[in-house]
Amino acid sequence: MFGVVRRRVASGSPSPRLIGQSVQKIRSGLSVSARVSSTVEKEIVFSSDRCGFVRNFCNITSGSGINSKAMRVVFHPEAVAFRTWGRPFSSDNGDTVDVVVPPLAESIADGTLANFLKRPGDRVKADEPIAQIETDKVTIDVSSPESGVILKFLANEGDTVEPGNKIAIISRSADATHVAPSESTSEKAAPQPTQKVSEEKKAPKVETQPAKEKPKAPPSTLSSPTEPQLPPKERERRVPMTRLRKRVATRLKDSQNTFAMLTTFNEVDMTNLMKLRSDYKDAFVEKHGVKLGLMSGFVKAAVNALQHQPIVNAVIDGDDIIYRDYIDISIAVGTPKGLVVPVIRNAETMNFADIEKQINAFAKKANDGTLSIDEMAGGTLTISNGGVYGSLLSTPIINPPQSAILGMHSIVSRPTVVGGNVVPRPLMYVALTYDHRIIDGREAVFFLRRIKDIVEDPRRLLLDI
Repeated sequence: MFGVVRRRVASGSPSPRLIGQSVQKIRSGLSVSARVSSTVEKEIVFSSDRCGFVRNFCNITSGSGINSKAMRVVFHPEAVAFRTWGRPFSSDNGDTVDVVVPPLAESIADGTLANFLKRPGDRVKADEPIAQIETDKVTIDVSSPESGVILKFLANEGDTVEPGNKIAIISRSADATHVAPSESTSEKAAPQPTQKVSEEKKAPKVETQPAKEKPKAPPSTLSSPTEPQLPPKERERRVPMTRLRKRVATRLKDSQNTFAMLTTFNEVDMTNLMKLRSDYKDAFVEKHGVKLGLMSGFVKAAVNALQHQPIVNAVIDGDDIIYRDYIDISIAVGTPKGLVVPVIRNAETMNFADIEKQINAFAKKANDGTLSIDEMAGGTLTISNGGVYGSLLSTPIINPPQSAILGMHSIVSRPTVVGGNVVPRPLMYVALTYDHRIIDGREAVFFLRRIKDIVEDPRRLLLDI
């Protein structure tokens, strides 16, 4: 749609401002003396697509001897500022949108494309996960930038990808129909048998006499005594390790090679802590909305023990010892994909309810694979509860850069002497593996003894004794 605007301007006035434009190009010259008065009639023609031109007509008054020519003012569309909008992690190509790998983390340069959650031809919504990328620590979802239909994948499962790599193409067309690669492959592969049959029909049949086979020597039943009897290869499967499993293996081996690890044990009577949970579990759930477990009691006991033995909370850094005035407790959680260790920050400032809520949130995220790297970084002491799997006794391995790890085990009713009488009691073995380079046996035993005292009598926390 075009419009016309006309204005009349005196020649001695300042240059007229053009509508909606800041760039002008004048393609003609005009010699005007100061005595000549003229009026300029300006005709501006503009269109709806933000591009237009201007025609200037110069009308000379009578009595003036001046040579004039028509002037044209040209508008450049580049002078108009346009704002473009786009979704992150996508590349727009008209009807199609490229799905790219999002930023992983500051310390992670690449990841492995674990699996695709969708297939070509599937319809997806905006922000719907279509693939998962496995890194050394966490699994990250790759979401669709816009709604549409998946045209094809640009990467395969198991490929190593970096942030910004394209892995899929999505079409915005609502009525697009696409065929999955498996269907197209099967259609292309179908005509091959018919071609082979036709070739066999065209080829002349040649009668051949069966060759006389030489008698085979009977297989030797006796094997060389030096050859080991190995199982057949067809009964074995070779599966590549996941990035998380490789990372765990590397860290644990580095821990074994770096630390001078030593483990001390003790036995804890769980009677009073279990009775405390039994007496107040209903009121605890009613007030805090979360169940009261045993793990919060051990976390509180570990915090108190670290405050009494700060060397266990310290770590060696080169030729120095770093004493940390905060307590971050790492909780080891086993998942089908591997071991993850989220961290409870500033555990010394938290009560039983706060700890239980944090543990439940971490457990849910660990099972869903949505733990972030920040939630697993750091920590000053790790607690590993192998008792949930039925472990009776173990020697846990230190999680770097920490200096100790506390191992919990299963609760078993065993006979014990109480007041001179042998009675059954729910007992648990606890283990503390520590770095003997920085922690002496005395401090390690005192630390584990403090945990035993608090768990067996939780009233010590209330009275601070």
